[in-house]
Amino acid sequence: MRRAVFPLLAAAGLALSGCQETAIAAENHFKAPKPAVIAEESSGLKTAIFAGGCFWGVEGVFSHVKGVTSAVSGYHGGSKRQADYKLVSNGLTNHVEAVKVTYDPKVVRYDQLVRIFFSVVADPTLKNRQGPDRGPHYNAALIPVNAEQRKVAASYLSQMKRSGKWSRPIVTGISPAKTFYPAEGYHQDFMAKNPRHGYILRWDKPKVRALAQYYPEHYRSAFRRN
Repeated sequence: MRRAVFPLLAAAGLALSGCQETAIAAENHFKAPKPAVIAEESSGLKTAIFAGGCFWGVEGVFSHVKGVTSAVSGYHGGSKRQADYKLVSNGLTNHVEAVKVTYDPKVVRYDQLVRIFFSVVADPTLKNRQGPDRGPHYNAALIPVNAEQRKVAASYLSQMKRSGKWSRPIVTGISPAKTFYPAEGYHQDFMAKNPRHGYILRWDKPKVRALAQYYPEHYRSAFRRN
C-alpha cells in the first residue's frame, strides 16, 4: 500500500502515489565498469530513452550531465489517452516512467550515459521497482532508439553480468522503442523547481552528488532546464 509521507505541492496537484513513498535505506551508488564498446555516433544531437524508476531523479541526474541539452520526463509505451500521471503512477496503464535525453555525442557518448545510468540512477538488480517505488511502471530498462545504441546497450548489459560488481543477478534489460509521451508540465525540471521537496532530498539529490563524485569530468553544477 502506498503512503504519502512528504509534503506535496498543492499547486502541482500531485497524486498521492508514485514518487511519494518512503523506505528505510537509501540506494547504493558506485562507479560501474568502463564500457568495453564505445558508441560510434555521427555529429549532431542524438536522443536516448532511459527508464529508471521515478522520472524526477532520472531527469535530475541527466540534467546535470555535460553535453545533455534536454531531459524530458514522460511515459514510454501504452496509449496516448492513458498517458496521465494519476493513471500511470497507480499502475493502471502499460506505460513506464521514462526520460528522453537529448545529447551531443561530441561531449558525452551514449555508452557514457549508460554507465552513468547504472552507476548513480538505477539498480539493475531490481525488477518492477526502483528505490522506494513499486510496480511495473517503475521498471528500469534501456530503450535504445537506433542500431548503434542497441549494440552498445546489449554489450554493456553483458559486460555488467560478467563483471561480478553486483551481488545479485542483473535483471534490467532492453525494451524496444515505442511512443514516448511527455509528462505533465509540472513534472518537467521537477528537481530544479522543487529543490526542498522531501522525495528529492531523500532519494534524488544523493544521485546528483554521486554523479559529481564519480564523474567530475561529466558533471555540470548547473541544472540544464528544458
